[in-house]
Amino acid sequence: MVSGIRGGVRLGVGGWFDENVRRVVGGGGTTYFWADNWVGGVPLRVRFPRLFDLSVDKGVTVAGKECRGWGVDGGAWVWRRCLFAWEEESVTECCALLDDIVLQDLTMDKWKWALDPVHG
Repeated sequence: MVSGIRGGVRLGVGGWFDENVRRVVGGGGTTYFWADNWVGGVPLRVRFPRLFDLSVDKGVTVAGKECRGWGVDGGAWVWRRCLFAWEEESVTECCALLDDIVLQDLTMDKWKWALDPVHG
């Protein structure tokens, strides 16, 4: 049951996990780029559902995405087809969220309970 919480399996309360737990990224090796709530307040698959649908690498980690270059013209963006202009605008918006992210290779990723910001 605990392993299913991250994916929202059998919770009966919708997105409780995504709404109350945040991923604090260190090196990014154990945080899923699209699925985990690590930047922008919601998982990127929720904020950019069309990009998630078109993405070839849905299970990529933050570190995996960053090492390929997650800038607008970076190699991390691999799509099932060419993007429409409005979809390219979504990529630009997503990249703007990532502009200030600096991964710390020697720091582990961790979970933080949003309801207790002092103790995590």
